[in-house]
Amino acid sequence: MAERAPDGEARYRKQKARLIGFRNHLIGYFVVMAVLVPVNLLTDPDTPWFVWPMVGWGPVLAFHAAFAMGLFGSFEQR
Repeated sequence: MAERAPDGEARYRKQKARLIGFRNHLIGYFVVMAVLVPVNLLTDPDTPWFVWPMVGWGPVLAFHAAFAMGLFGSFEQR
């Protein structure tokens, strides 16, 4: 097994932390939506207000995905 260079090890840990953070964000999104949709449909089925948090949180989640994949890496200090 090849050993990682100290710089490579730090980069690996940073990337892993980003992915874990994104995974937690994604799980939180789906848990909250799984609660909001039934609450909305049980309390006021004629007004689908659950769409607003879904649409508002979606772009934030998309940016977090891009950050976790390293698409904003050019803004980091080297």
